[in-house]
Amino acid sequence: MKFKLTTACTSGQDTRRRQKWGGTLVADVCAAENQTIMRNIKLPGLLALLLAGTCCGAAAGQDRVFNWLPANQENVRLDPANYHTARTYHPSSPGATNHVDIKAEQPVTIFMATEADWNAVLQNPLNFGQLRRYCVQEHVANITYVCEMPLEPMTLVILDDRRGSSGSGQLAFAGVGAVLDQGTTEAERRLAGGIAAILAAKAATPRHFVAPNDVHIQYYRWDCVQYCIQPEIAWTQQVKEKYKLSSFLKIYGGFAADHDQESVSIKIKAPIPMLVAMVPSSVANQLHARPEMLEPALEKVACQQRGIQTMEFQCTFDVTDGPQSLIVVPEQTERVPGKKAEIAMFAAKCVANCNLLQSQN
Repeated sequence: MKFKLTTACTSGQDTRRRQKWGGTLVADVCAAENQTIMRNIKLPGLLALLLAGTCCGAAAGQDRVFNWLPANQENVRLDPANYHTARTYHPSSPGATNHVDIKAEQPVTIFMATEADWNAVLQNPLNFGQLRRYCVQEHVANITYVCEMPLEPMTLVILDDRRGSSGSGQLAFAGVGAVLDQGTTEAERRLAGGIAAILAAKAATPRHFVAPNDVHIQYYRWDCVQYCIQPEIAWTQQVKEKYKLSSFLKIYGGFAADHDQESVSIKIKAPIPMLVAMVPSSVANQLHARPEMLEPALEKVACQQRGIQTMEFQCTFDVTDGPQSLIVVPEQTERVPGKKAEIAMFAAKCVANCNLLQSQN
């Protein structure tokens, strides 16, 4: 079972972007003295890399399956040399693509232009010669149109390839009223319903097309089609304390993995070298009474760092590992300065749809 981070999910959009893991988990962070707390929290630095790496693909099972699904559609009618201003896209990331099926009775040219540039052409047709066009497809009648767009609003434009009545080949800027009129068919009447008032104000009678070219435009959205509901994983703060150093062992219990390969990140800041480790709680509970058990216990655990002062490191745990405790103690317990150390621990816990996760464990 693949995990979904609560802050990163792209679906139901009219563009598809290059997959890029990452996100920001935002919440308040409250300090706690001598207690275990759990909060959603924004994770900086190395934890962001952990978020993108281990957390997202750690479990076995089915990935979400995405595909293009039909969205809304348009039926437009063009005379020779007419244009149609279609949808304007707002890409959310570099490399976003659209997906549109276009069928025309007569050949058309299709391209994308920045929204600002195309609006400038509509204001002054003389600017068309300097218009920068993207993903140009010329003289097509039936095409699945795909364009990888830059990170700015982009407008889809369809031009009738036939020359105008003047024979000059100049683009005829007829406006939306000339393309989307009330027409005579039921489909055209449904399409034109939203602009009927505008058209009525511009013309007393419906427009007469000299040589109509009917164009059907089917838009698509990028969305999940299979295995869409999955466990959601969020970083939670398990431990946060700033305390005065002593020779005594600090023990923080209360952690147990709720899924296999659950990520844990530990951060320490201290003025002297420290031992930091995660050990089974059954062992940690005996260490105060039997400190001689510490070294043999450390030989059996992988999640530990020795002689560190400032460091952030990560470990993973399975459900079968059972309850774990975080232990912190100075490497040298003699002459411990009366200064303070800081310790924090975060865990990637399931926060939604956890029944699916439990069925896998």
